[in-house]
Amino acid sequence: MELAKGGGVRWALPVVYACCCLVFLLNLSSNNGVEASHNVFMHLQSLSALNVRKEHRTGYHFQPTKHWINDPNGPMYFNGVYHLFYQYNPKGAVWGNIVWAHSVSKDLINWEKVEHAIFPSKPFDKYGCWSGSATVLPGNKPVILYTGIVDDKNTQVQNYAVPANLSDPYLREWIKPDNNPLIVSDPSINGTFFRDPTTAWLGKDGHWRITIGGRRNHRGISYLYRSRDFVHWVKAKHALHTSAGTGNWECPDFFPVSVSGTNGLDTSVVGPNVKHVLKVSLDATRFEYYTLGSYEKDRYTPDPDMIDGWNGLRYDYGNFYASKSFFDPSKNRRILWGWANESDSTDKDIKKGWAGVQLIPRTLTLDPSGKQLLQWPVEEVETLRKKKVELSNKILNKGETVEIKGITAAQSDVDVTFSFGSLDKAEPFDPSWDRYDAQKLCSQKGSTVEGGLGPFGILTLASQNLEEYTPVFFRVFKDQDKYQVLMCSDASRSSVSVDKTKMDDGKDAYRPSFAGFVNVDLNEKKLSLRSLIDNSVVESFGAGGKTCITSRVYPALALHGNAHLYAFNNGSETVKIDSLNAWSMSKPVKMNH
Repeated sequence: MELAKGGGVRWALPVVYACCCLVFLLNLSSNNGVEASHNVFMHLQSLSALNVRKEHRTGYHFQPTKHWINDPNGPMYFNGVYHLFYQYNPKGAVWGNIVWAHSVSKDLINWEKVEHAIFPSKPFDKYGCWSGSATVLPGNKPVILYTGIVDDKNTQVQNYAVPANLSDPYLREWIKPDNNPLIVSDPSINGTFFRDPTTAWLGKDGHWRITIGGRRNHRGISYLYRSRDFVHWVKAKHALHTSAGTGNWECPDFFPVSVSGTNGLDTSVVGPNVKHVLKVSLDATRFEYYTLGSYEKDRYTPDPDMIDGWNGLRYDYGNFYASKSFFDPSKNRRILWGWANESDSTDKDIKKGWAGVQLIPRTLTLDPSGKQLLQWPVEEVETLRKKKVELSNKILNKGETVEIKGITAAQSDVDVTFSFGSLDKAEPFDPSWDRYDAQKLCSQKGSTVEGGLGPFGILTLASQNLEEYTPVFFRVFKDQDKYQVLMCSDASRSSVSVDKTKMDDGKDAYRPSFAGFVNVDLNEKKLSLRSLIDNSVVESFGAGGKTCITSRVYPALALHGNAHLYAFNNGSETVKIDSLNAWSMSKPVKMNH
């Protein structure tokens, strides 16, 4: 690398390079269409929002003032400032015209919009500037790496950009040097499935490494590249990891976690007290699945008890995709960003003038069992807590509900611990059920279906007479010599509005019964639940963050002051609310205005 001559602190990497995670979310089909997470509406891509509807806009989640966003890109902490880049359509409320928008913060809560960092302008990104990441190189020099699209066949290359002025605390302007692209696919790689390079890590041999997502036939693959000088990159003979039958891998994320504490680790840390995490975004299913394992001799090997495929562990069992983590050296923690798409109809997205939010950033730590990660909202979100209500030692018999009054139920933070006297009434787990399809089980065993131990939990964004509500709840099953805990966030009753699209190529509202199983010890006969409720978002964390589920919902009655919050029990086993703390949540002072 070299410093560019002339005024300012401009610098460039000569030749081919690609690091930084491409947190991307497009599923490109053979006919150049876009599937799953966002559809292509050419006639709507540049239809600017004249009026932005407020009824379902979030109060304290990250979103721009209008139009479409998707993947979080290149999050980093640099010189006292948090940076978040994100895929953004400045011209409309559907996917298209994508640029790298850029916002900065001192506290992860209040965000100030600055100039767009990257947009199509050169031959190496003429057809698109897709997702990426940021790496801070020695000498305190940040670099963005992103995937550029070079032709109408969606051929993907890896490019870099650097700050124009390192003395600018907000890094407002970025330069894309002309020696891009840094990495191009070789003949062994499908260049239309070659994207999302990770943040780089430095090996003990002094070589940098990155991994890039892709596929070979139906096998997901994470390609490995090495460089001594962060300039000349060579593809390793073997991949970092592959898994058969998983399809295309997007947004890979590879990082270490400590086995002996809760502090986060820099991406380059290795050693005996470290496990590694490999997360990929599954193009075919839209799951964010991960494994824990070991990293030796440039190969990643999942632990023997890990499920390495579609049935594996997920960050979130709901509306959560294209995630990207980063190490925050200011508080020695690893922070995870994830995107939640709209699940409203396309028609509603256009009418309301906006689509997509970034979820509350989460800290990532290793569960003491060593078998999964724990996620929890960053502590900074607690600064938004205002009026508080408490409830304790409240008995809930079968069929009972209790309203949690005194807070703004539409915009709140709720933390509750339930207990029960016995496990004897847990329903038997039918051997014919698919133990890897919690969502199907939740759709059959919803919150109104009476059970033994459960369902019990909370009814969020509820109308006064319960015409609509989004329940978040547990149900316990007896499975031979152990117990299975089902956690659900069920949007099927979230709105009385039918919300069918009237567009020929549009999509209807999607209201699934999201669910996951919770790997928790029930010896103490307790289960905890925390939910961040924000008008059209319900983020829930079961058992201290062992299982997380995000739902997007659009109530027609339970809006703003008309929203209610209840705790309930529809199981024959009596449940007690040991403690419940709930807060009204205020808005940040700044949110991208």
